[in-house]
Amino acid sequence: MRITIGMDPNIFQVGTFTLAWHGIAIALAIVVAVAVIYRQFVARGLPVDRFDSLAFWTVVGGILGARLFYVIDHLGYMVQHPLEALAIQQGGLAIYGAVVGGFVAVAILTRVYHFSFGTVIDAIAPGLLLAQAFGRLGCLINGDAWGAPTSGPFALVYTNAKDLIPPQLLGVPTAPYPVYDALMNLAIVVVIWRLSKLRLPAGTEFAAFAAIYAVGRFFITYLRQESVWFWGLQEAQVISLLALVASVAALGWLLLHRSPSSRVTAATVGD
Repeated sequence: MRITIGMDPNIFQVGTFTLAWHGIAIALAIVVAVAVIYRQFVARGLPVDRFDSLAFWTVVGGILGARLFYVIDHLGYMVQHPLEALAIQQGGLAIYGAVVGGFVAVAILTRVYHFSFGTVIDAIAPGLLLAQAFGRLGCLINGDAWGAPTSGPFALVYTNAKDLIPPQLLGVPTAPYPVYDALMNLAIVVVIWRLSKLRLPAGTEFAAFAAIYAVGRFFITYLRQESVWFWGLQEAQVISLLALVASVAALGWLLLHRSPSSRVTAATVGD
């Protein structure tokens, strides 16, 4: 089955400002993530009086990290077109950058607000996964997370000259990478939801999400065309290996030390 995507990735343009479908998808992803994370805060006994501030700065950190990773991955082009480095509404956000940027923001904010870091990141995990899945809808429309050419039975064919896919791949069947990534995120949500029913140490759910996603992302990246860093591994695969090592180490430490469950009461939030 070949799906042809020929729609204009941009909704409208006023002067130098362009509103793209990718921007709408990202906005929807943020709304979904914030709503799910708020419910997780309530369910886990975290106080919500600081939630708005924490959510806002985490989103800002995630967007900045996502764009920074994307710009680094396309540094040659961005040096020649510096203003496009700020055009996030048109697409071009790296998921690993979003995770790293948001993670740093949460690490800082939980110290400032005296929240349990492990409990907060466990609360964030399902919302982050759903946001990634919704965000891939934008990638599916504008082609900024394109797959490699394929002769397989399932492929995407981009035909609009405004798509972010390389011009040489216009009209060429490519692997449906955004679809696979979105489905992987949804599958991990199910795993995390099941883990949340267990009395596991705070932070375990996020570490499990990071480990599972790292493994899945490593293998589905073979369907992509990204910058090769070394040993034939693409950028995302190298980051996946680093993330896997870090998350497995974190899982081992958490399970060995058996800190309190991420289901806490308001009285223990600052512990």
